[in-house]
Amino acid sequence: MEIDPTLAAVVTGGASGLGEAVTRHLAARGARVAIFDLDAARGEALAAEVGGVFCKTDVCNEDGVVQSFEKARAVHGQERVLVNCAGIGNAIKTASRIRDTGAISQFPLSEFEKVVQVNLIGTFRCIARSAAGMLAAKPSNEGERGVIINTASVAAEDGQTGQAAYAASKAGIVGMTLPIARDLMNEGIRINTILPGLFATPLLAAAPQSVLDSLAASVPFPKRLGAPDEFAEMVLFMISNRYINGEDVRLDGAIRMAPR
Repeated sequence: MEIDPTLAAVVTGGASGLGEAVTRHLAARGARVAIFDLDAARGEALAAEVGGVFCKTDVCNEDGVVQSFEKARAVHGQERVLVNCAGIGNAIKTASRIRDTGAISQFPLSEFEKVVQVNLIGTFRCIARSAAGMLAAKPSNEGERGVIINTASVAAEDGQTGQAAYAASKAGIVGMTLPIARDLMNEGIRINTILPGLFATPLLAAAPQSVLDSLAASVPFPKRLGAPDEFAEMVLFMISNRYINGEDVRLDGAIRMAPR
């Protein structure tokens, strides 16, 4: 996909996994990329490698997010692309019996709130800050001021056992995509969301090979884990195709997750 070489972009969670792939693909096409991430070592190294800028960022911290956008814009100018990849997850049943003792446990509310704060509210915080900056930018000849791309998950539609918090946070991202597209429709700013399935990210890399083989076999076709580069290519498509707006797109090899 052709990318304007003068383009400035921000990628949250851009130092590893899907975010790193997006960072690399954008930079390889000439974009000036700001990496928002908590991992300073990886972020600084990647920024130096691709000629970008690293901004240590906790998407749950309002002041920190404001400072990161200010730093990125001071170096690259107003971003025209925001890709939200920062996210966390957990696996805790809503309520369950503890083996052996038979005692009852329940999902700690603090853990539920933490996932929602990072995945949903953190994503919206960055969207609102970026969109406000884009509004002040001069539109292109086609009237476009910017593009925002979010990362949800297939769990938004078929969350598994123990994924109540994760699925709720990702479903929230899906649910706010169209309203935000409508909020910004007269300002030339598009927004879309990708729902990735099982991808070969560092989170899964630590699993035993037998587990990885089983996960790959569960994908209808192709029977393998998704490659981060394939996610990044979808991001590039959403940037370059100006008629895709307000959409939530599964990228999952046709998988539908089983209860567990």
